[in-house]
Amino acid sequence: MDYTPRYIGLYQSGRLKEIANLLEDKLSSCRLCPHKCGTNRHKGEKGICRSGILPVVSSYGPHFGEEPPLVGYGGSGTIFFTNCNMACIFCQNYDISHLGYGKEVTFEELADMMIYLQRRGCHNINFVTPTHMIYPIIKSLEIAIPRGLNIPLVYNSGGYDSSETLRLLEGVFDIYMPDFKYADGEVARRLSGVKNYPEVAKEAVSEMYAQVGDLFIDSRGIAKYGLMVRHLVLPENMAGSFEVVEFLSGISKNLYLNIMDQYRPVYEAYREPAIARRTRLEEVMEVVNHAKKLGMKRVIY
Repeated sequence: MDYTPRYIGLYQSGRLKEIANLLEDKLSSCRLCPHKCGTNRHKGEKGICRSGILPVVSSYGPHFGEEPPLVGYGGSGTIFFTNCNMACIFCQNYDISHLGYGKEVTFEELADMMIYLQRRGCHNINFVTPTHMIYPIIKSLEIAIPRGLNIPLVYNSGGYDSSETLRLLEGVFDIYMPDFKYADGEVARRLSGVKNYPEVAKEAVSEMYAQVGDLFIDSRGIAKYGLMVRHLVLPENMAGSFEVVEFLSGISKNLYLNIMDQYRPVYEAYREPAIARRTRLEEVMEVVNHAKKLGMKRVIY
């Protein structure tokens, strides 16, 4: 099956430019994400994500450690953005998300990265932590598309996304890959510094699914479009994993779900005694087995 990303049509119709303009307007009193900080990013004011107008990139390149349908044989073309709209005390990329490791680049340079990754043979452009960088992503797409960009785009976020902003983006991203981190809002506040996480993530994931549906994988095993969800199992069931899986199973039994076992206590995880150790295999398998009992057919771990 030949697949043409929908963002190409958006560019040709002028809709992509409209989206860029609408997002730009939101930056004068920033409300791109659920924090709705109200900072004027045009004037250099920094909100919770500590970001301005231009993209800040920590690294980019082919990635072979992502989910198999993204990696294929050419790798997933990852672009890691600096900073984050969440403040997870156990973030494994804390040098990027908390300490701000990265370099500010122009829209043209970000477009160059996309074209480079496509030419390297990557199967997709995988924007890691795009929530606060969505405006520069769209501006850079306006440059990259007429230069030949034509592979799927991946929105790889922490799940703390505004459903209002996501609705503006319909047709831009082929693959949504959010985390669904927590079932308990108080735990989310303590561990990640966000309010109402479960409610926000439920709305966001539902909107993502409405836009792209179940994950479609071609005959070569390469993902073309659809929803993938990640859930990191925390020690002592701090993530409320059973409840998370139950919600996701209600969206679709064919939802592609990665139940992750790689939690380890880094950065400031010691502040919470319950997560000051690695997750045990039996804790992960309990979640996997629960998902399968619920009838979920595409669970990896």
